[in-house]
Amino acid sequence: MSSSRETESRGSDSQESASRESEVFPFNGSSYRGPDPRYAGWRAQEPVKRVRTAGGVDAWLVTRYEDVRAAQADPRLSRALACGPGAPRIGGTMYTTPDMIISMDSPEHSRLRKLVAGAFTARRVERMRPRVQSVLDELLDDIEAKGSPADLVPQLALPFPLTVIGELLGVPPEDLRKFEVWARSFATVDDRAGGEASLEGLAKLSEYIVGLIADKRAEPADDMLSELIAARDQDDRLSEAELVTFGFTLIGAGFDTTANQLANSVLALIAHHRDQWEWLVEEPARVPSAVDEILRHVNLFATDTSGFPRIAAQDMEIGGVEIAAGDAVLLSLASANRDGTVFEDPDRLDLGRLHNPHLSFGHGIHHCLGKHLGRMEMEIALTGLVRRLPDLRLAVDEGELPWHVGEINHTLTSLPVTWGR
Repeated sequence: MSSSRETESRGSDSQESASRESEVFPFNGSSYRGPDPRYAGWRAQEPVKRVRTAGGVDAWLVTRYEDVRAAQADPRLSRALACGPGAPRIGGTMYTTPDMIISMDSPEHSRLRKLVAGAFTARRVERMRPRVQSVLDELLDDIEAKGSPADLVPQLALPFPLTVIGELLGVPPEDLRKFEVWARSFATVDDRAGGEASLEGLAKLSEYIVGLIADKRAEPADDMLSELIAARDQDDRLSEAELVTFGFTLIGAGFDTTANQLANSVLALIAHHRDQWEWLVEEPARVPSAVDEILRHVNLFATDTSGFPRIAAQDMEIGGVEIAAGDAVLLSLASANRDGTVFEDPDRLDLGRLHNPHLSFGHGIHHCLGKHLGRMEMEIALTGLVRRLPDLRLAVDEGELPWHVGEINHTLTSLPVTWGR
């Protein structure tokens, strides 16, 4: 028979083990509705926190707005070191390669970014508005023609941004469905399979882009990929590997984040913030100014970070905490967006919020290249929904909604909705 002291000791060990397990990043308490409730306490008491990651690596988790924003712009925190040979596998993060723009530090990053930055300026994106609106209208026409109920993921959230980015880059419409499947595989972060799904998606995307590049070399078109090929062939500013990688990176990033953000946002509005949905229905012109609050409040990243760890290139300090060279650092955008020192009543969705310097598009050299396009797509889609389907509501209980587990984003695979009587 065990003594009471032995039992007490085992109980203490068990509690410590459970505590350590509960601290493994990413945390189970987070969802599309917001980060784990514990983040609020960490921001106040331990804003730079040591955590054990799902990959078995210790890392520093940065949770406070001021620290996250500063760290995103700090060149001493390297993305390249986090993606190079021998880099620690953090776990819960998407597989990336050293030649992807999201894996680079300056000056390599700046060289590549300049090649496409002009295509994503606010002015050029605004010129795309009529075509983007047309794509949305066609999809809503089809939804209304088929009638209630509908599934907003395959009928709207996925095809809308996929069609837009496909046309921008010059991907034939008949190939877009294949890109969707491969990009979703590439975004998988399930480390239990050794990253096999992500690597397989990466290989398929690369193989396809090689063939598409060959076609566009033979017959150039008025699209971004043709422009990138010209930069490679005429000015030698891109290596062949960079050209291939840039192609599938832009396509994957150009639709997956918007598709997930749109689906999650509609779910949040019609299921949990009905008063805010009705506020938009009363005056659809409010949607553009409301989008930033939706982006701040509705948590896109399943890991609560941008999904991409950084490695300290030298000894440094973040939020008064000493970070050693070689340490992994995770920046929680979801937590920063709920920081009460920046956002009044931060856990409340307030579509009329005026001061909203959220970090959902990032900050520093890696801030989202397509933020103007993504914001415009959100505006057009939500405006169309509140105008044409004002009484939109879930067709099933929320607990029945299927989520794709193991992606960098909170990803709904189906969103059945109904409207009318």
